[in-house]
Amino acid sequence: MAWIGVLTAIALLVVVALPLAFVVLQAVFPDLAAGSMTGAFKPVVDALDDDSLPGLLGNTLGLGLSVCAGSLALALPLAALRAFTRLPWAAFWDLLFLIPFMLPPYIGAFAWALTLQPNGYLAQATGLYGASLLFSRAGVAAVMVLHLFPVAYFAISRTLAALGPRQAEAARVCGAGPLRRALRVTLPMSLPAIAGSMLLVFALSIEEYGTPAALGKPIEFLVLVTSIEERLAEWPIDLPGAAVLSLVLLALAALAFLAQHRVATRRDYTSVTGKAAAPTPAPLGPWRLPALALFAATGLVAVVVPVGAVLATAFSETLSGGLAWSNMGLRHFRAVLAPDSGALQALGNSLMLACGAAVTTGVLGGLAAFVTVRRHAQGPAAGLLDALATLPNALPGMVVAVGMILAWNREAWGITVYNTPWILLLAYTCLLLPYPVRNVSASLRQISSGLDDAARVCGATPAMLLRRVVLPLVWPSLLVSMLMVFAIATRELVASVMLAPSGFDTVATYVFNQFIQGSPGTGMALSVFAIFSSTALLIALYTGARRRGSIAV
Repeated sequence: MAWIGVLTAIALLVVVALPLAFVVLQAVFPDLAAGSMTGAFKPVVDALDDDSLPGLLGNTLGLGLSVCAGSLALALPLAALRAFTRLPWAAFWDLLFLIPFMLPPYIGAFAWALTLQPNGYLAQATGLYGASLLFSRAGVAAVMVLHLFPVAYFAISRTLAALGPRQAEAARVCGAGPLRRALRVTLPMSLPAIAGSMLLVFALSIEEYGTPAALGKPIEFLVLVTSIEERLAEWPIDLPGAAVLSLVLLALAALAFLAQHRVATRRDYTSVTGKAAAPTPAPLGPWRLPALALFAATGLVAVVVPVGAVLATAFSETLSGGLAWSNMGLRHFRAVLAPDSGALQALGNSLMLACGAAVTTGVLGGLAAFVTVRRHAQGPAAGLLDALATLPNALPGMVVAVGMILAWNREAWGITVYNTPWILLLAYTCLLLPYPVRNVSASLRQISSGLDDAARVCGATPAMLLRRVVLPLVWPSLLVSMLMVFAIATRELVASVMLAPSGFDTVATYVFNQFIQGSPGTGMALSVFAIFSSTALLIALYTGARRRGSIAV
């Protein structure tokens, strides 16, 4: 088993530790690219003296906290209604609220800009427009809330459903009123789910590049990610400054993870000590229509409006022609399908990279989980592997992109992946590795290690043990995590913008560039292809796996 742990450790060091190490080194030694170790810590001192740093830090923190507060305020009542009541069409609302998370955030930002700008879709339909609201700090946060609230909704609703109403009913029998039951019983018991979902929302919001770049830059609302991109994209290139800001962004994400860990571990939240009781949702009664109105309004704003804007832009012959049947056509789709447009190549590149990331993270994440959970690595080695496998949880995409640039843009390596599509695959693997690690680790902890011993007694080699015993048992969890990696990789923007070699487009970079160049129709047409093709492929893979029995119905 030792060779499996050694190979896994080497792979994790290359994929995770190497780029992070170069970010730290570049932040400490400004002339590292020239091979000099002089001027140590000068970039850190310069960054601390920079008058723009407090503003960047305040904007990033404010945006992350605002998105967390908005997501919780929107998701908590929806999740409570979903978990505790007999909500009509509950499965439909779940499916509907998956769409915002499947819609890439930068496409959602562009869709809202097309809707609320003067002469936009809202102005054409009602005469009203909201450009001043959209292009503001509150507007940036609101668009991100509409994209990220499903993270909190699904986590909290599933936790509340598992918790059930028994504890609240016991409190009611003891004389507690509705507000007291909610504040003293239900809310504390659901704190781990709330803290976990808010952590994820905060991490996703502070590392998101597309929405702040599309809506924040025009009003000079800069956050850490957009400032890091400026330091790397505008001349003169400031590698040390970008590295220092990357470490600041990493520190914010790490502090959020520590806060979530403290909330989740400071007390015991056990609520089920035996066989769980069947959930008994309460009838809505007179609250039926208000509850449906709340869900419908959320679906309208979070799903119907942005998706409708995407489709309207893709099918409109010209933006100036407005929402008229005479202006509807397939011009942009013909442009996307043209051999010389590069759009289909960008779509193919995204699908190819997403498949590669799914396979790579599945193999590496599965091996890392196997080695650490089964304790085939002992002592410090086990701790190192576990830390490297979970470290990407706290690595924002911009930090990984900067680390990849610093690590691989060096002639000393002889052979390098810099300025090739392979560096995108490495970045996707680093960013998305935690999904298979978490899922497979959870599955392995439910499988008795006695099966491993029995296989070894019967003469099974380590490779045979993995292939014939472990893999069939963890395959459902591994496949689900790989599907998640595929879905997220097809829309990834930050690493794609920062690392894509010249002339190599993904869907994200192509759509983003089309909007910058003033061709939103073509960008939205490719978005339609990308969203529906990736969703169709996911459904096909899921259906095939379910028919083979890899995933339970």
